[in-house]
Amino acid sequence: MQEMIRISSKAHPNIELKAIPGHFVTPSSHINYFLDMTTLKTRLSEASLTAKELSRQIEASMIVDTIVCIDGCDIIGAFLAEELTRAGIYSRNAHKTIYIITPEYSSAGQMLFRDNYLQMIKGKNILLLLASATTGRTVTKAVQTLTYYGASISGISAVFSAANSVMGIPVHALFTTADVPDYKTYSPESCAMCKENKPIDAFANAFGYSMI
Repeated sequence: MQEMIRISSKAHPNIELKAIPGHFVTPSSHINYFLDMTTLKTRLSEASLTAKELSRQIEASMIVDTIVCIDGCDIIGAFLAEELTRAGIYSRNAHKTIYIITPEYSSAGQMLFRDNYLQMIKGKNILLLLASATTGRTVTKAVQTLTYYGASISGISAVFSAANSVMGIPVHALFTTADVPDYKTYSPESCAMCKENKPIDAFANAFGYSMI
């Protein structure tokens, strides 16, 4: 792998994306950069600032009853709920506050929610929050699952997104491929790096990467 590149958000210079060039294999694709958001998701000051900037992208007319956090974005999600509440975003919950939840996954990778969480999903307006939306598969799976449970998707927010929209729903992101212009994602069958016999550097997922 090559040396890490630090990319500051146009929204705020203290929100920094760490991009590591290489050949990475994820559960659904091959990518030429691992986008490290560890400190954005875990450091209090950065998670709070990330949430504040994400909240600025959300329309005041949006209804948000529940934030569903993917990719370990729970801390950002809690701060985002606070920012949206402060901004006057409407919630239809009886207690007038926003739920922040994260899904469970079966051994087969299927997203699911237990019965005790259904009160926070069924009939609720959901804001989907992700660290990264690249191929759109995770977003599609989440939208389909939440719809199955009877939810309505109010919006999608991501720290980084390679897509402007998924399933016709706009994706609001702090970083896009314009910030990482040579970012590429491939299906395992069509990976250009594999065709050039470039060795795999690491396996990667939402938790991080493991070199091989």
